[in-house]
Amino acid sequence: MRKRTTVAAITGALALSALAVPASAVGAPKPAASVAGAVSLAHGADSGKAAFSAAVAGTPYNLDASFSKVKVTYNKGKNIAVGTTNVVKVPVSFTLTHGADVDIHAKDFYALAELYRGNSFADSYPWFDSAKAKCTDSSATVATCTTSVSVNPLELLNTDAGAWKAAVFAVAYNGEDPEEGNLDKVGIAVKDKVAAFNLQRLSKLTVDASPEPVKKGKTITVTGKLSRANWETGTYAGYTVQPVKLQFRKKSATTYTTVKTIKSNSTGNLKTTTKATVDGYFRYSFAGTSTTPAINATGDYVDVK
Repeated sequence: MRKRTTVAAITGALALSALAVPASAVGAPKPAASVAGAVSLAHGADSGKAAFSAAVAGTPYNLDASFSKVKVTYNKGKNIAVGTTNVVKVPVSFTLTHGADVDIHAKDFYALAELYRGNSFADSYPWFDSAKAKCTDSSATVATCTTSVSVNPLELLNTDAGAWKAAVFAVAYNGEDPEEGNLDKVGIAVKDKVAAFNLQRLSKLTVDASPEPVKKGKTITVTGKLSRANWETGTYAGYTVQPVKLQFRKKSATTYTTVKTIKSNSTGNLKTTTKATVDGYFRYSFAGTSTTPAINATGDYVDVK
């Protein structure tokens, strides 16, 4: 992932680093084509705004390659919840169909996936790129490709939660020197908006019903807290003024029923009362929002005498 103020600025900078040697590096070993360079080229070609130096000639051509059956398979294709510390690896698979003259197994051929927030692949911010995909031929011109995208919470702001998209793309350097290459000989193919999902701040929910045990007909006080990941502080903070259901399950039952709905307070805390009737479990249940996943607290057992 790369934070940036404008797409064009970083796209140009990355492209130059991949395809143009700085004066200070003359005589140094030449860098190989890289994921970062491939990403910058694809972004630039897709947007039509790539800012290359005058020393880098040409314009990338449309690579004879297309994508189908793209699947973002984390959580069975549902939303992706990210906590405060653990990197979440999101599997992506797709079918790559290509011309007979496209060598998808060349060292400088890159098939990649990207998860991003924004209107389009060309105008994405922020984003996370995959590792180079591993592609297995199913015929001379068709391959099944798999890769994964690592989503690091340390690179996220709280405002990044919400609607995200996915794109897949390929870059063929065709043996061009990454320092002094002719872009006319570099092929690029992009397929945008192949999946949509919400990137969410992981939620936590607790419950405590007391007193335990309690006499039948007496009042039970049920407390708890709804919190979610704060990506900017690396902690969990209360999710305020959110509707949360108090639910009850009899000891002999398998399902919960809703007793009432309350709202979390200004610190995410929950508190309400109800009457003791029979032995069973109390829990809080949160339905979730676009930025925060649904969650059920583990039931707290109450023995009614």
